[in-house]
Amino acid sequence: MDGRNRSNIQPGIEVAVVLKEDQSTGELTEGIVKNILTNSQFHPHGIKVRLTTGEVGRVKEIRV
Repeated sequence: MDGRNRSNIQPGIEVAVVLKEDQSTGELTEGIVKNILTNSQFHPHGIKVRLTTGEVGRVKEIRV
């Protein structure tokens, strides 16, 4: 599923995000969404979320 649409993301789902410090390499970090930080319904680089670990990143993949 597409991580650029806010409607696809809810707290508690498993996602892969790119953290701010990993934007140059594109390294993905997996985790569970704690809360959604992006207010708009769509973001071209991915919806920004906070993981349960406290890390913040943009969703690139939604794990099913």
